[in-house]
Formats: sequence, structure tokens, C-alpha cells
Amino acid sequence: MDGLLFLIFASIAALCGLNVVIRRQPIVSALSLIGVMGSLAMLYLLLGAQFIAAVQVIVYAGAVMVLFVMVIMLLNAGGERPGGTSLMASTLGVPLLAALFLALAYVIFAGFPDPEPVRFGEFRQGGAAETGYALFTRYLLAFELTSVLVLIAIAGAVVLAWREVKR
Repeated sequence: MDGLLFLIFASIAALCGLNVVIRRQPIVSALSLIGVMGSLAMLYLLLGAQFIAAVQVIVYAGAVMVLFVMVIMLLNAGGERPGGTSLMASTLGVPLLAALFLALAYVIFAGFPDPEPVRFGEFRQGGAAETGYALFTRYLLAFELTSVLVLIAIAGAVVLAWREVKR
């Protein structure tokens, strides 16, 4: 049953990720990215990492994606205009993509030994207490630098929106 749920949520994540890349409207791409984040949270739950799944939903699918959608709406980003495709891109695109996938598959299967099979729900580390302790001791500098980076991104979005309002 767990394997079937894994395949369902992994395929949802892959399809939503493909939709992010294919769509020309930025709002549709952002909403598809929310689907990817929700599917990843379910995969984390299947693996037994409840805290990481909760953080995935709250931080990424909630806060970060709301920020993305707000910035897209503030910048009034419309859909992309279709452009012409070059002859070289249309003839070499698919074979080169297939070669890339084959090369990646070779590196993954040849470079890594056969791992132990995953047993769903067997992971017992990574709870809120352990993660919080590590975050505020060993990774405090990275945590604070990330918060400053997010603050700078918000200030940049406000400045860009302010320029649009003044025009």
C-alpha cells in the first residue's frame, strides 16, 4: 500500500513539475509548484518525517508560494509571447535530451551501489526537538543569513512594485 501511495504522489509531483515548465502563464506555473510542494510533503509523511512534511506545507507551499504569487501579481506579469523555434533546436532538442537522460541514468546506476530498500515509516529521527536544536546551534549562521536573504527579497519586491505605481 505504501509503495502505491509513493507512486501516486511521485507521479503527481512529476506532472505538476512538468506543468511548471510547460505553462506560459506565471500564475499557473506558481500554482503547479504548490502541487509539487504538497506532493513532496506527502512523500515525506510516507517516509516517516512528520516535521519535515509540516515545514514543507507551512513554509514552502504556504508562505513562499504566497510570496511568489503576490510578486507575480504586483509585477503584473502576463503570459509569454510565443516565439519562433530555430531549426537546430527542433532537430537536435529531442536527441540531446535523450542523451542527457541516458548519461544521467548511467551515472546514477553505475556510480552508486545498490542501496538497501526503503522501509516506509522506519525513519525515527528528525523530529521537532532534534531539528530545532540543530537549527539554533550548529546551523544558526545559515538560518540567520537565510532570514536576511528573504528580507532583502521582500524589500526588492516592494521597490519594484513602488516603481510600477509611480509610473
